Amino acid sequence: MKSYKLILGFAVAAGANIALAAEPAPVLDINQSTVNDTPDQTTDVATLQRMLQVRNRALIDMQQQIDELQTEVSQLRGVTEEQAYTIKQILQRQRELYQEIDRRLSQSSAAVVPPASTQPSSVEYSENLTENQTYDRAVNLVLKDKRYDQAIVEFKKFTEQYPNSSYADNAHYWLGQLLFNKGDLSAAEKEFSIVMNNYEKSSKRSDAILKLGMVKQKQGQTAQAKSLFERVIAEYAGSSAAQLAKARLASL
Repeated sequence: MKSYKLILGFAVAAGANIALAAEPAPVLDINQSTVNDTPDQTTDVATLQRMLQVRNRALIDMQQQIDELQTEVSQLRGVTEEQAYTIKQILQRQRELYQEIDRRLSQSSAAVVPPASTQPSSVEYSENLTENQTYDRAVNLVLKDKRYDQAIVEFKKFTEQYPNSSYADNAHYWLGQLLFNKGDLSAAEKEFSIVMNNYEKSSKRSDAILKLGMVKQKQGQTAQAKSLFERVIAEYAGSSAAQLAKARLASL
């Protein structure tokens, strides 16, 4: 009996050892958990990288749009300034015309009117007109009749006949502008240079220097154009001509 019990005890102990050996070690669970976490971490990193790439592309697109808008605003500002300058010039010319009309009326009221039989058939183009009337005739050819070629002829006659006139600077400027619009840049340059060099106190001088710069720009003489635009800005700071000169400099 004792031998049987001893054998039975050995059998039970051996079975218990076999059962314990069959159970998995705890370290295997830890390793298994580590292996399972690695793909998830890789996926998270890839997702973050894609999100950063999308964000960077959006920022680049936004910056390009901002740059384009800034360029458009600059162009619109230049157009607005040029239009404002043109309007200011028109208003200034109207004031000058009113002043000239007043002077003409005051002078004509004291003049002796010749008999009707001796007056020329076309007073508007008569060679016997006074200085004021001659100048007004040339201006009206531009503003009213739109006869620009004939206006060029009349302004040339005026500057030759009345070189010391109070309208001489305006006449040379008008002549330069008409020639510039016609495309005769060399002749326009000559007239604008006369205003710049000979009429330092003229209200047209800043505009004449600006137009000289535009002539040089059209002729491809960028350095001289830049110098003239800078001169307008330096000598007539705050004027409309200076603002236009700044816009022209930015385009060079």
